[in-house]
Amino acid sequence: MSVVDANRGGRRVVVTGMGAVCATGKSVDEFWSNAVNGVCGTEIRTIKANDGSQITVPVAQMDGFEPFAKELGRDLGRADDFSKFAAFAADQAVAASGLDFAEGDLGGRTATIMGTGIGGQSSLEDTYISMLCFEKRPHPLTILRLIPNAAASHLSIRYGLRGPAFAISSACASGAHAIGVAADLIRAGTSDAAVAGASEAIINKGALHAWKQMHILSDEFCRPFSKNRKGLIIGEGAGVLVLEEYERAKARGAEIHAEIVGFGMNADGKDMINPAVEGAAGAMKAALEGVRLPAGERIYVNAHGTGTLMNDPTETKAIRETLGAEADRISVSSTKAMHGHLLGAAGGVESVMSIKALQTGVIPPTINYDEPDPECDLDVTPNEARERPVNLAISNSFAFGGLNAVVAFGRV
Repeated sequence: MSVVDANRGGRRVVVTGMGAVCATGKSVDEFWSNAVNGVCGTEIRTIKANDGSQITVPVAQMDGFEPFAKELGRDLGRADDFSKFAAFAADQAVAASGLDFAEGDLGGRTATIMGTGIGGQSSLEDTYISMLCFEKRPHPLTILRLIPNAAASHLSIRYGLRGPAFAISSACASGAHAIGVAADLIRAGTSDAAVAGASEAIINKGALHAWKQMHILSDEFCRPFSKNRKGLIIGEGAGVLVLEEYERAKARGAEIHAEIVGFGMNADGKDMINPAVEGAAGAMKAALEGVRLPAGERIYVNAHGTGTLMNDPTETKAIRETLGAEADRISVSSTKAMHGHLLGAAGGVESVMSIKALQTGVIPPTINYDEPDPECDLDVTPNEARERPVNLAISNSFAFGGLNAVVAFGRV
């Protein structure tokens, strides 16, 4: 039985394709297998700029992506990595969906909504260093590489999609916003399908120095909800979904991975850095409005779980405020301890993680967990995956600037 309230208005939206690429996998299968086995993608790396200067920090960086990037074609070969990651993940999702965008007017009825927190950060850094240190002119394609809508535009062109196409940039909530807005376009009848998700590629010297100055980067591992947590680890990659109107997907016999049963978004309206319980809880409640909540033991929350001192207890309180007594029975985990914090792409990759938990009945673990924190007193699935049937998966994304976005997935 669907967890969607049959009396709720609008068309139903389902997921018929998924793609992911990050430090712990270059396909959904590899990504999920490593998640179930608690593989950590964090390593201490020395990141060099094109002037020879460098920074040494723990990051969740991809290895061996270059051969895959070469297969993306000439246009993407000249793009920034954040666009390459998006196309690589989207190719997986589109292939898995089985959609033919050339059929009828589907290309004209398909939206392309991609999120990113920064856009072409590496292209920007390389250009400025070349200009200021070596007096070189910018590459003619610099602007096309760095603009935040580059990934969305590349995907629209790549698949011939002529529906609404744009980027959403809302820091760490970008991916969840992109998926939720794309679902709303289908629900409202503006589109019949969508390629939606997010990508990020900021593992470069300048960006890492800037993050380090905020004093929220861990100097070892990300340890979400653990009392000895020290902060987050920067990752890179992309997560992309193909969304489709339910009746259309059912009529063509598509494999349906999950249904988007809710989406909530709001703003704290209080502070650029410090998160607010009421904002996070409000977004969760909005995502669950009109949803028949299953028993708590069948609910999984993929937490924002950054491993920072402020986020984790705030999110714990928000989950408790949203789910009440059932919060003691749910399963929670932060998979950022494995794949890193992908910033704008977090909601894309973590949506794939949430759907896989829903499909398989396996809760991915919160690895690197050492010591219980009384302020983070939920069942956070410490260190080892757990088999448990899931009927509702909730993916939380909370961003700097007090921006909150939550996507809820259910079985069909």
